[in-house]
Amino acid sequence: MQRDIDPRSLIGRRALDASGCKIGTVGEVYLDDATGEPEWAAVRTGLFRREALVPLEPSELVDDVLHVPFARSLVRGTPVLGVGRHLSPVQELQLYIHYGLDVPASAEGGPSSPSSSPGPDRDFGRIAGSES
Repeated sequence: MQRDIDPRSLIGRRALDASGCKIGTVGEVYLDDATGEPEWAAVRTGLFRREALVPLEPSELVDDVLHVPFARSLVRGTPVLGVGRHLSPVQELQLYIHYGLDVPASAEGGPSSPSSSPGPDRDFGRIAGSES
């Protein structure tokens, strides 16, 4: 995704899946605490406003719409994490595995492998615009 975008500008944008079907609307953006870069978007889906987290890399913002390169069914099937203001290393690892993405070494504090255990339990994904 473009790195020069204010992550708060994503809030309220439509999110489409790989085939162009609407997934929902971006409700929040989570930043990586270590880098400050936007990493995950919470997309409100369905009537009950369930939030599914989608990775912002390799997603793209095109014409004010977030294009997520995954099927809507995969997005809607994300683990229910009940996150809040931060993602724990374990929660983020679950999301990387769910989407079949390589786990960055910085997320685990070790090698880039979904089968390895997470690093120290520290919060590293905060919501954009939060003070702490």
